[in-house]
Amino acid sequence: MKRVCVVTGARSDYGLLKDIMAAIQADVDMELLVLATGAHLVHDMGMTVGEIEADGFSIDERVEMVLAGDSPPAVATSVGLGVLGLSGALTRLAPEVVLLLGDRYEMLAAAQAAFLLGLPLAHISGGEITQGAMDDVIRHCITKMAHFHFTATEEYRRRVIQLGEEPHRVFNVGEIGLERLKHYAFASRERLAHELGVSLAAPVLLVTYHPETLADASAAKQCEALLAALEALSGASLIVTGANADAGGRSINRLLRKFCAGRADACFHNSLGRHRYLSVLAVADAVVGNSSSGIIEAPSLKVPTVNIGDRQKGRARAGGIRDVPCQAGAIVQAIRLALSPEGKAAAVAASNPYEGTASAETVKNILKGLAAPGRGKPFYDLPGRA
Repeated sequence: MKRVCVVTGARSDYGLLKDIMAAIQADVDMELLVLATGAHLVHDMGMTVGEIEADGFSIDERVEMVLAGDSPPAVATSVGLGVLGLSGALTRLAPEVVLLLGDRYEMLAAAQAAFLLGLPLAHISGGEITQGAMDDVIRHCITKMAHFHFTATEEYRRRVIQLGEEPHRVFNVGEIGLERLKHYAFASRERLAHELGVSLAAPVLLVTYHPETLADASAAKQCEALLAALEALSGASLIVTGANADAGGRSINRLLRKFCAGRADACFHNSLGRHRYLSVLAVADAVVGNSSSGIIEAPSLKVPTVNIGDRQKGRARAGGIRDVPCQAGAIVQAIRLALSPEGKAAAVAASNPYEGTASAETVKNILKGLAAPGRGKPFYDLPGRA
């Protein structure tokens, strides 16, 4: 029986890992181990570990690592605490393979712990580029520690190989989770309005803004430009979700929460949960902010995206996405264009480069068949290189 430990540190990565976890759990020849860490265990970020348990998964280990502060020193210290806690947890769990997704600092800590313990590491979403965030470098660091790779596009697969990873260990499986959107049971607009306590009269804007961690401006200053743009718009229903646990995330959340307080047309939630988030996305008239969901999932649901700043710069993207600088006037103009008939038509006509035939079962079967890689990792040189 193959023991697979899935490490999840935030609501976003759990949402994508959920189906894979269920597929592993349902396989009689595999054993699922769940290690929750990061923002999952932070109260003011939603304590989303409860969502994992509500979905029927047992938490085998919990590792608290996120400090109360969100300054760069606090984040650096959190990584150190994570390596300490995760190394102990992984030693106790003794999995045959560790699976993690993405590019956040919580996953950097998990990758370091697994690598130094000599545990085979499988990584989802390598090869991507997000030039406006430190996640870009973290992602490539995890790639170099991982033994197996699941990429979202063939371009990303080639990039992982370019980093020196052996081609037979790199699998292009498409973006995890997109295939299921075609037959997803979304909540109704009426139910969402009742649960969120806000009218969902059109236009509905789904707003998520994370710190652009490599920007010169502070996270608060970045967010103020977005809020000034939203203030200038009238008649829109605003569903606002919390920033992640990056440096500056808490300061953004304070501003977002204050902006929404007392407004009949807006609500703020640290986390909507995966099902409710996708349901809001399905009824939204536009996505506004800098979340990867606006780049990856919104195009599959034919929802226009206004992508602000450089956080997602470098990712492959569909034609219905409008990139704008973090300036209030530019944001307002882009939102109005996204809500126009022309903007909606562009989103409907655009094809999503992340769509494929990816399924949780595909990834599970690949994991199931992987042979132990051994301790060494040879560097693969591209053909034609000296």
